[in-house]
Amino acid sequence: MSREEQDALSRTALGVFRLNGQFLAVSEKLAEPAGLTAAWWQVLGAVLPEPLPVAGIARVMGITRQSVQRVADLLVREGLASYEPNPAHRRAKLLAPTDAGRAAVRRVDPGHAELAALLLRELGGQEAFDETVRVLERLSRALTALEDFEPGAADAAPSAP
Repeated sequence: MSREEQDALSRTALGVFRLNGQFLAVSEKLAEPAGLTAAWWQVLGAVLPEPLPVAGIARVMGITRQSVQRVADLLVREGLASYEPNPAHRRAKLLAPTDAGRAAVRRVDPGHAELAALLLRELGGQEAFDETVRVLERLSRALTALEDFEPGAADAAPSAP
């Protein structure tokens, strides 16, 4: 790998780390008026379309099952979600939003819409916003394809004849 490639990887990683922090901070601001945390909002948002098992939520969000389990248990305790039987797996219950959970997420919508409009303007319009999303999705797919990467493994592999 060339120094230029390494620098590009470092800049990308640092940029994504910074972006993650920025999204977490703005998500806390958006969720707070609805009585949610960013983590609660994330998990509720994952199950709005359909109930999911905790492991499925973790896969979609790219975080550990244990982290999602803690948040899911809190959401259930607060009456914002409930566990339902899972016809596909007796032990892995499905997490579903309650009416109160759906209402809380709806209270986030106005701020979410306002932020989307501001970002659209800052990025220079819908086409630029869509391209930003495509690039981030492409990066995510590339990293998913490299999930089995082990440092040094490529050097240890026999070279082709």
